[in-house]
Amino acid sequence: MQLIDLSVAIQNGLSVDRPGNGPQIRYQNHQETFAALAKPFAGLRPQDLPDGEAWAVERIDLSTHNGTHMDAPWHYASTMNRGERAATIDEVALEWCYRPGVKLDFRHLPDGHVVRADEVEAELARIDHVLQPLDIVLVNTAAGARYGQDDYLDTGCGMGREATLFLTERGVRVVGTDAWSWDAPFSHTARRYRETGDASLIWEGHKAGREIGYFQMEKVTNLHLLPPTGFQVICFPVKIHAASAGWVRAVAVLP
Repeated sequence: MQLIDLSVAIQNGLSVDRPGNGPQIRYQNHQETFAALAKPFAGLRPQDLPDGEAWAVERIDLSTHNGTHMDAPWHYASTMNRGERAATIDEVALEWCYRPGVKLDFRHLPDGHVVRADEVEAELARIDHVLQPLDIVLVNTAAGARYGQDDYLDTGCGMGREATLFLTERGVRVVGTDAWSWDAPFSHTARRYRETGDASLIWEGHKAGREIGYFQMEKVTNLHLLPPTGFQVICFPVKIHAASAGWVRAVAVLP
């Protein structure tokens, strides 16, 4: 069995979130925390401890959408399935998060391209796979190779409304992308909106969940290491009450 880590590390200073939305991690080393450790122990001195060390600890100011995470339907709308209350991340069915994986390779598509249903169908034909209910579909875009670089947010294709519905109509309920968003990068969508004035272009892949609710992972990594099929995906999100998303340590399991 081979395990492939599909999750990025949460770290300071990377250009992988919109400006001002990145994580802030404050690190304290073994010496800086001595006062906190010593509080219950009157008279304790640093030299009383092995190597004078207390503990290392971190405090993090973190969005639920930093790092590799899973969006719940509540993120993109208040309703799903044409009128039901949208599910939050603590309501994801656990059996949806440990399933056979399918990789769609769209690295060749230009930045900002909005993937159509016929392009999904053609890629499935190329890899000779028929979607099964609850397959976890991972989309490999050009963004994966640019993670951590200044152009990451503007790189890669996105999944459009009809492509998303193509998947969910066939029973897919968890998907993932190595890009910042399941949809095309905002910079490209903003240009199309300026040209057309059509607001339906904005977040069209996300908003498809108003018709059929689904959960989506973003900032997945190492998809280039995966075969098209023949692997399992494990992606249980952190259980945050009534939240729009939760961080996930996604892993691919290959025989």
